[in-house]
Amino acid sequence: MAAPGAVLVMGVSGSGKSTVGALLASELGWKFYDADDYHPEENLQKMGKGIPLSDQDRIPWLCTLHDILQREVASGQHVVLACSALKKVYRDILIQGKDGAPLKRDESGKEEKTAE
Repeated sequence: MAAPGAVLVMGVSGSGKSTVGALLASELGWKFYDADDYHPEENLQKMGKGIPLSDQDRIPWLCTLHDILQREVASGQHVVLACSALKKVYRDILIQGKDGAPLKRDESGKEEKTAE
């Protein structure tokens, strides 16, 4: 059985997902991404003021993370992503992108996005 291209470590704020994710990536020799590092400035300002993010705030951020995962996996890189992604719709965007096109493996065994 082949290793997955990406592993998502998720949990609520303060649960240790970044610590666990970084340790897991280090142990596996995979690349690590912390989703919080990719929030746009507007989200950071809201969070700094204690304002919860809406789905509309999160969707562009999740799409950016999807694009990062897609690029890395397509290049053959295995990655661990620490991200809250507590709603199923958030995980769906991370895996499939906003347009929902499924991933498939090309002849070399790498994943690629299919056009539908």
